[in-house]
Amino acid sequence: MTPWRSAALVGMLGVVVGDTGCSRVDVYAITDKPATDGSVGDDGAKPVTCPSPALKPDDTRKTVKVDSVDRSYVLHIPPTYDGNKPVPLVVDFHMGGDSGSTELSSSPYPAETDPEGVVMAFPDGKKGPAGTGWNIGPCCVANVDDVAFAKALVTQVQTIACIDPDRVYAVGVGTGGGMAYYVACHAAEVFAAVAPAAWDLLAENVGDCNPPRPITVISFRGTADAVVPYAGGASSVVPGMAITFLGAQATFEKWAEIDRCTGSPSAEDSNGCSTYSSCQDGVEVVLCRKPDGHQDPGNASVAWPVLKRHPL
Repeated sequence: MTPWRSAALVGMLGVVVGDTGCSRVDVYAITDKPATDGSVGDDGAKPVTCPSPALKPDDTRKTVKVDSVDRSYVLHIPPTYDGNKPVPLVVDFHMGGDSGSTELSSSPYPAETDPEGVVMAFPDGKKGPAGTGWNIGPCCVANVDDVAFAKALVTQVQTIACIDPDRVYAVGVGTGGGMAYYVACHAAEVFAAVAPAAWDLLAENVGDCNPPRPITVISFRGTADAVVPYAGGASSVVPGMAITFLGAQATFEKWAEIDRCTGSPSAEDSNGCSTYSSCQDGVEVVLCRKPDGHQDPGNASVAWPVLKRHPL
């Protein structure tokens, strides 16, 4: 049995009502209790037991404690969620300077995933030299374990919503795209596939990207991005945290190497996407290029079909 499937139950500590931009704030703490009834399926994994009563459609700010620090996120329950069957969870990381609430309002993913009852979570980054962001190694927020936050968030949501643990995905734009890459590198036992936009792997820590299994990655990059140059290179986008972007093509090729892809990628399709499709364990590595694009969040109508066909 894999450890994330025997994930902890969450005990509610209390409810705080305030002016948060969402309907309420729920505060939780992680406890180490089994989340299923003890029966085991054919694959050795315990089946999902849907929490009762089912959550109602809503956008609610929630808090989970990570390393004695309260971390917050917005939980999006779509109108089509009924709580009777396991559904995917998509964690959407905001770009630098934004918040989970602003990402919810601007993300292209709910329009694609809501009709299928998919639950989404929009985490809040901590403040760094360039505003709110994520700790992805040499950039962009120091002394914060955002991988632990991402894992704790997933564990918590799995205990309050009916989530399929094999279908947890990460997306993000800008530094949030960097965070999606980072969980692909360091939490591939939790996240089945990722769709970063407007960011690349970094020369400073790409050597530490050793996921325990191949993982599908579909990346979206604009050729005119002034913040993350398509060709890569040195950057001081975050003061005091100099980084070096590999570039879109080199990042594409590095993921093909990590996922042990063979052969050449396909020619670009009508969406500007090129794909390594012969990779270990059937995963895919995709780069979608947008001519004259900037810090764009990517095409969710292209990304979601790729993500959802790759369970953990």
